[in-house]
Amino acid sequence: MKNYDTIRHVKGESQFVDDILVPEGLLYAAVSCSEVAHGEIINIDISEALKVEGVKIILTAKDIPGENQIGGIIPDEELFASDKVDFIGQPIAVVIAETQLIAQEAARKIKIDINKLPVITDPREAYKAGNLIVPPRTFNLGDVENTWELCDHIVEGKVESGGQEHLYLETQGAFAYPVEGGGIKIVSSTQSPTAVQRVTARILNLPMHKVEVDVLRLGGAFGGKEDQATAWAAMAGMASYKLFKPVKLILPRQQDMIMTGKRHPYSSDFKIGLTNDGKILAFETTFYQNAGAAADLSPAVLERTLFHCTNSYYIPNVKATAISCKTNLPPNTAFRGFGGPQGMFVIESAIFKAAEQMGIDPAEIQKKNLLDEGDEFPYGQKTEKCHAKRAWNRAEDKYAVNKIKGRIKEFNLKNDIYKKGVAFMPICFGISFTNTSMNQASALVHVYTDGSISVSTAAVEMGQGVNEKIRQVVANSFSVNIDRVKTETANTSRIANTSPTAASSSADLNGKATEHACRNILARLKNEAAEILNASSASHIHIKDEFIYQDNIKTDLTWNELIKISHLKRVNLSSHAFYATPGIHFDKEKEKGKPFAYHVYGTAIIEATVDCLRGIYEIDSVKVIHDFGKSFSPLVDLGQAEGAIMQGLGWMTIEEVIYDENGKLLTDALSTYKVPDIHFTPDVQVEFLEDSENPFGIFKSKAIGEPPLMYGIGGYFAIMNAIKEFRPDVEFNISAPITPEKVLLNLYSKVDEKIPI
Repeated sequence: MKNYDTIRHVKGESQFVDDILVPEGLLYAAVSCSEVAHGEIINIDISEALKVEGVKIILTAKDIPGENQIGGIIPDEELFASDKVDFIGQPIAVVIAETQLIAQEAARKIKIDINKLPVITDPREAYKAGNLIVPPRTFNLGDVENTWELCDHIVEGKVESGGQEHLYLETQGAFAYPVEGGGIKIVSSTQSPTAVQRVTARILNLPMHKVEVDVLRLGGAFGGKEDQATAWAAMAGMASYKLFKPVKLILPRQQDMIMTGKRHPYSSDFKIGLTNDGKILAFETTFYQNAGAAADLSPAVLERTLFHCTNSYYIPNVKATAISCKTNLPPNTAFRGFGGPQGMFVIESAIFKAAEQMGIDPAEIQKKNLLDEGDEFPYGQKTEKCHAKRAWNRAEDKYAVNKIKGRIKEFNLKNDIYKKGVAFMPICFGISFTNTSMNQASALVHVYTDGSISVSTAAVEMGQGVNEKIRQVVANSFSVNIDRVKTETANTSRIANTSPTAASSSADLNGKATEHACRNILARLKNEAAEILNASSASHIHIKDEFIYQDNIKTDLTWNELIKISHLKRVNLSSHAFYATPGIHFDKEKEKGKPFAYHVYGTAIIEATVDCLRGIYEIDSVKVIHDFGKSFSPLVDLGQAEGAIMQGLGWMTIEEVIYDENGKLLTDALSTYKVPDIHFTPDVQVEFLEDSENPFGIFKSKAIGEPPLMYGIGGYFAIMNAIKEFRPDVEFNISAPITPEKVLLNLYSKVDEKIPI
């Protein structure tokens, strides 16, 4: 298998928004934004900016012909701030000029007078002030309140998890140009072509059919372009519509980091109750989500936190409450895992602290409480084909856990300066959009008269290999060489009303729709082949390796010949097909249902070494048994798993998003925001769990994009365990990321202090 997108990337042939050949007369856009986190707009003075030679127009809220609203789930976010600002980086105006430099120069000359108001950046403070995005939600299972008295050990604590910058290689951007009939075409770097179409139509007061959105590929996204790509596309579209000229808007890196939301930071409380032998009887938790200044996707992210609040464990009594808090930061948004990692970090922290109090290895509690077949989640769904214990047991056997523990114990006895730690990280992640209506997809397949094939879906290629998987679906369905198959751009005129490429569901949804379309064409071709070969019925016909077989006997009829004959006989060689995930539902009133088509399981064993003199550390290895289902793209899936693991480790360790008390982002460049590089990368070993065919996925496979990220959580606890070897007398609070600075402070804190890590 060759991933042609990868080959084009390496050769420099791949095209992104900023590479596309543009029409004559292209204009450039630059955004002017608020430098105040919260305040009332007194005046916007664009007079000096308009004097800059080469400036064509400056657009603000008053120039919007339709509705000044880009909110998706909740209509609470303006395209351009009109009366007040709620975060630093909030767009107020856009300058359109002959060159990028002119546009940026003019944007700096816009004077914005703002009356400052109090700033809140902490979600708990926002909660106390009554600043909520949506009402709190609670999932319940069993009877928590009456279970505490049955517990031998009750542990309470607080957990902090930080944000994370998406840091996609291609920054936010779009290119728009007018088309005949008063319409607009937008080439956007978005995961959500329909969202861009819908919002731009709303902004311009146009019907959606007059806004065409096209997406070739993205230079990375990780959720950061699910909703947050929409504003820039709408601005470019609005400018192009006003001027009847092509307009390009590409955010510079620093501006992108300042103006866009991150992974949601959470501040959480927990209470966990266990028996003496480590069985968890009760778990209660409250999540305070830092949503930022507007809803964006926060309500949906919050919901998935609740869905994953017990991770891979069966706990009979659970009460989980989630609160989305409105602060004066850029609206936080989707990020790989979509709220799941934040919830899973809390239960893992609770187990860690319980083990600390009980004087046992956290792995004893983890293993004892793993999910089994038929166990119920707090949201009412029960496990089917549960592989939680299989993955754990295989990891213990495959990676010789007792030898690892013995080696680490020996190392720690011999070394005073360096200490090693090891941690287990089991995962259980649900696959489907939790909004049931979004679990739908369409595909359009054309077989051309020369035997080549084109396929259009809503799947957006952003480095995850979905184009290659779609091509494989077509090639396998028709049993033809994959070189015959081309994936087209994601385009709202070919595939309408699309769900975003997100939730690890794109290969399943779009692959299934593609498979249905291919089957429709294949049925027609088999009927035609049966007639050509004088077979009694199409059931005697099948295609293998581009030859037609009758009763399992190879004939002289080839794929190309069958296509030519079928076309001449007016057989339809195209099909548009639709797929909706069956059997899923969720009642938000009862907070019960079956929201997921299936779950992905796995277990990782993570080792780390801490330099106790300097506070620095290395993640030595990540050894994983992962449930891929029956993978039909092992190379793509392995790459996704490895990349997700690294991103999860980065979130838990070195990636620290820092805002000051005034809402100003301090980590706004690669000089101040550290991400994993080749020197950080540990030894990563991933084994595919055997005998895990998934009847609910395309070709019995399982989704891969998000689940492995959660293995990175184990890196945090591996480091913590190493620190405990050096300071066994100190009880630390839980706060991620566990940066080298935090490690150093804790290593040399006073014995009786509790310093957040």
